[in-house]
Amino acid sequence: MSLKKGKTIGLAAIIAIAAPLSLPFTVSGEVFELNSLSSLYEGVSFDHDMHIEATEDNCTVCHHHTAGTPPEEPDCVRCHRNSGEADSPKCSDCHVAEPFSAANLDRQYNTPNLYHTAKPGLKAVYHLNCLGCHQETGGPTGCQDCHTMTDKGEKFYNTGHYAPKEKPGGQSSGHH
Repeated sequence: MSLKKGKTIGLAAIIAIAAPLSLPFTVSGEVFELNSLSSLYEGVSFDHDMHIEATEDNCTVCHHHTAGTPPEEPDCVRCHRNSGEADSPKCSDCHVAEPFSAANLDRQYNTPNLYHTAKPGLKAVYHLNCLGCHQETGGPTGCQDCHTMTDKGEKFYNTGHYAPKEKPGGQSSGHH
C-alpha cells in the first residue's frame, strides 16, 4: 500500500471515529432522574428519547446554546454572541440550585461586571421550560403529576398524614 493511500485510509478512519463526537449532543435510551429537590420530593423521571422525538431532534428547544447553536436571548447575545457551544448541556452547569444562598448572593454582589444576576435558578428553569412546553403540548402540569412528595415534604407542607385533622363538625384544626 502506498504511503498516500495509507494516510487517506487513516484520515478516513479518524473522521469516522470522530464524526459522532462532533454531532449535536444526543443520548439514546437514557432516562434521567431530576432530583434537585430530593429532600421534599422524589426525583422526576425524565425520558430523554421521548423528548428528543417530541422536539423533532431540535435540542436547542431545551438546551439553548449548549447544543451547538448561538444564543437567541437578546440579553445573552450581548456577551455570548461568539461563545460557541457550551462544554455541557446540563442545566445545572449554568443555573445554580440555590440562587439565594449566601455564597451565590455574595458572588453576585462582589462581581461588578457580572450580568447574570437575573439568571433563574435551577428549579425555576425546570419549571419555566418544562411547564411552558407541557402547557403547549398537553403534557402533565400538576405538581403531583411529576413530583411525589417524600415524608419530609409532607411534614414541611403539612399535608398527607401531617395534614391538620378535622374537628367534630367538619372544621379543620389548621389556620384556614
